[in-house]
Amino acid sequence: MSKTFENKTAVVTGAASGIGLATTKALLAEGARVVMVDRNEGALQQLAAELGPKTLQHVTDLLDPESCSSMVPTILEAAGQIDVLHCNAGTYIGGELTDTTPDAIDRMLNLNVNAVMKNVHAVIPHMTQRGTGDIIVTCSVAGHFPTYWEPVYSGSKWAITSFVQGVRRQLVPHGIRVAQISPGPVVSALLADWPEENLRAAREAGGLIEPEDVAEAIIFMLTRKRTITIRDMIILPSNFDRV
Repeated sequence: MSKTFENKTAVVTGAASGIGLATTKALLAEGARVVMVDRNEGALQQLAAELGPKTLQHVTDLLDPESCSSMVPTILEAAGQIDVLHCNAGTYIGGELTDTTPDAIDRMLNLNVNAVMKNVHAVIPHMTQRGTGDIIVTCSVAGHFPTYWEPVYSGSKWAITSFVQGVRRQLVPHGIRVAQISPGPVVSALLADWPEENLRAAREAGGLIEPEDVAEAIIFMLTRKRTITIRDMIILPSNFDRV
């Protein structure tokens, strides 16, 4: 096992599945202690038992203001430090704007944008005091071009691109690196509403990537020397031709 992250603590939101789970496993393989954050308590308990003693579980509903605001302070109290914060939790809305609802839009923006801003806001004083830290946010290729087939989702990711790149510049003097990973279509819960035949066809055509591919890219970003920031990495299936 690599010791790259020995004695370091990483926090991963949306850790019970998809990119969050793959990143958790990759960080553990590099020697980190990982705090898995998710609202699915049962899944967290099962995964923590499977993944071993270097995993901690923290049940948080990021859409609940009190639960969201207590996440970072409670984790710091239990773990003592946060070296890496991976804001990964998110949700998806595709299709025509008129096909969704105001409530669904609120939920997406609260999870994809507001919760990320709140979590980053909460961890900055701790990382600033220590003079080091890494913040990685899961964005999307949809945050880089006008994806007309998913304007609500794309809008949330454009907001995150602006937020991450602004905060990155603010935190450079404090030794904190801030970056985003922007995948194309990933086999994850976000594609749960895809018809099975569409999912299978896209996979067979090489139009999807696996969560592990994204996790590998995140580890690459985190393991650069401290004077280097990979500020945004776009990772696409080679056959993804819509961009």
